[in-house]
Amino acid sequence: MLREITEEAPMGTRELTAEAAGTFALVLALCGPLLFAPAGVAGLAAALAAGGVVVAMTAAFSPVSGAHLNPAITLGLIAAGRLDSSRAPLMILVQCLGGLAAAGLLALVMAGTATPPKGGFASIANGYDRVFGLTAVFALEAVATALLVLVVVGMGGRRAPATLAPLAIGLATVSLYLLTIPVSGGGLNPARSLATAVFAGTGAILQLWVFWVAPILGAVLGGVVGRLISDD
Repeated sequence: MLREITEEAPMGTRELTAEAAGTFALVLALCGPLLFAPAGVAGLAAALAAGGVVVAMTAAFSPVSGAHLNPAITLGLIAAGRLDSSRAPLMILVQCLGGLAAAGLLALVMAGTATPPKGGFASIANGYDRVFGLTAVFALEAVATALLVLVVVGMGGRRAPATLAPLAIGLATVSLYLLTIPVSGGGLNPARSLATAVFAGTGAILQLWVFWVAPILGAVLGGVVGRLISDD
């Protein structure tokens, strides 16, 4: 998430593989506990697992691809002037494929248990009108994603301590998922939302637009604000 990439060279296999693998790990870590952990601790376990994976993947893959792991962050970094827009389509494609692969693995695990989780993917797909309405979910997803992108942009600044960046971004991820999981199921990442919706069925797919539009709008806002306050 930290490497500034503004050149127009084509995306390489290493970069694309890193983004696919990192997004795979993030979706797996977030959605696995939501499916399989006891109901009382599932949200906490998912937030902690997702944050831990973000710390690890940012440290491992930031020198390779920037470790975005999220289409919204990719677009937010374009708005912040940290990424050339020509790189976005392939990066977003492999992020979505990584998320779908993670959901496929979880579906395989569910198929192999005698007591599959109640509700399956429909219970963890992002949605609204379960408890909170469309306006509340849209606003929270947008604002939370904007805050995440602000952290990413800020930790990529020249004066920011690079060694602390993975930890800062990981802690922001934990905090924002603790906030959003009870409201929307914890989106912030269109690749995560797409992956679970595909396996959840029609209801989740019909609501999927919210979990693309809101995070992307929030990410662009976060990128613009981050660019204004950045020391670059």
